[in-house]
Amino acid sequence: MKTISDLQPFLHHSLFTILKNEKFTELRPAQIKSVQAGLFEKKNILVCTPTGSGKTLVAEFAAMNTIYNKKGKAVYVVPLKSLATEKYNVFKQKYPDKRIALSIGDTDSSDSYLESYDLIFTTSEKLDSLMRHNTPWLQQIKVVIIDEIHLLNEPDRGPTLEVVITLLRHLLKDVQIIGLSATIGNPDELAAWLNAELVQDSWRPVELHHGTYFEGNVEFY
Repeated sequence: MKTISDLQPFLHHSLFTILKNEKFTELRPAQIKSVQAGLFEKKNILVCTPTGSGKTLVAEFAAMNTIYNKKGKAVYVVPLKSLATEKYNVFKQKYPDKRIALSIGDTDSSDSYLESYDLIFTTSEKLDSLMRHNTPWLQQIKVVIIDEIHLLNEPDRGPTLEVVITLLRHLLKDVQIIGLSATIGNPDELAAWLNAELVQDSWRPVELHHGTYFEGNVEFY
């Protein structure tokens, strides 16, 4: 498995056509490993690879394939409203035939209108609020992507994110969770907690060099 064409047996034909028309054709190591780990078998996946290694596309595979196959909704959780807006705009342009929503506003609202949307971009705080309102359409969620999942360790956002993930797993017995991060200090422990397959790889699009800059000179290690 090396190219997008190799994914044709796994992907809905409409999704495959969209991805086949992208500028890239080669799959990156994280994407290959995620598929081999059971991405299309509804297994939970924790992807811990460097920035630019293709983690977002792993999440896109799972979310959009579920949506095109009419299995249910997908929710994409990010830490910042600005990041949610950015990803919403990208997906909205790429998938104009699907109903994609951005839910980052009032945290004291059930946002019942989201029942008619396929893919929802939101923050952990907003999703926490939606669950506390017992929003009916939550039962339709089949895939949840947690971007920057290492924020579980942060004192501010960490507790809310942990509660969100715990509630999701309790309320939605067959939900698939895709965790994404470039910096996890305890990936094995986190993968075990999520009951997820751990995908790790060191490949990055640009080689990283470490060095020290002093008085106009850089000394690389």
